[in-house]
Amino acid sequence: MDDNNAMINTPTESPVDKALTRQIVIEINNLRKGFDNVVVLKDLSLSLYDNENLVVLGKSGSGKSVLIKCIVRLLRPDHGTIKVLGENVSELSSKELGKMRQKIGFLFQSGALYDSMTIKQNLEFPLRRLKKDLSQKQRDQKIAEALENVGLSDTTDKMPSELSGGMRKRASLARTLVLDPLIMLYDEPTTGLDPITSDEISDLINAVQKKYKTSSIIITHDIECARATADRLVMLKDGEVYMDGSIEDFEDSQDELIKSFFK
Repeated sequence: MDDNNAMINTPTESPVDKALTRQIVIEINNLRKGFDNVVVLKDLSLSLYDNENLVVLGKSGSGKSVLIKCIVRLLRPDHGTIKVLGENVSELSSKELGKMRQKIGFLFQSGALYDSMTIKQNLEFPLRRLKKDLSQKQRDQKIAEALENVGLSDTTDKMPSELSGGMRKRASLARTLVLDPLIMLYDEPTTGLDPITSDEISDLINAVQKKYKTSSIIITHDIECARATADRLVMLKDGEVYMDGSIEDFEDSQDELIKSFFK
């Protein structure tokens, strides 16, 4: 991680205290979302700070994935506000929302690559759609750089079906990085991967943060991924923030719910 993040973990200042002096990138206040009279998020408030990796933990059904879908307005909240880079997401027009989403990289749990396209074509698709002013040479350069940064320089002509699960995750991340996002949202990035590949993806999340200076929310139930990537952790329970702190705070906690995750 970069020098700024290294400063977070000094003995004299906790990650939470340090974060308070930094710019807020995403600010969520009193967020509520339910489905069929079942409340999934209940008056949830949290913030993501500049160049921070924030890991969100919680049992299945605690609202983790619903949270990040609300951030990019794939779901509309029932109540509360979400500000991304100072803009109230709920108040954006369709055109404004599209521009805001270009600043956010979303790594889906499934990867969501287009099976009928080569890896290069998968990366070229968002560039042709959203960066129409780029020349073909510029597109090729961005694609080559993104693939190199995730260790997949030799996969441009391969199909997604020819790649391993970990390589598909990397290719999906590269497709996001070609748009130079300011914020990354990772939805269970290590799910379905073996331990070695999971460690590689965690290392890659840190490398992306360092190279691209991204601020990230990482939704995971993988404690090793949390340990490897988190500048700060938030635990959700019953749609609310149950605990917010450093990895050391969580590992030292005597709370039975927290201990069940970190045993």
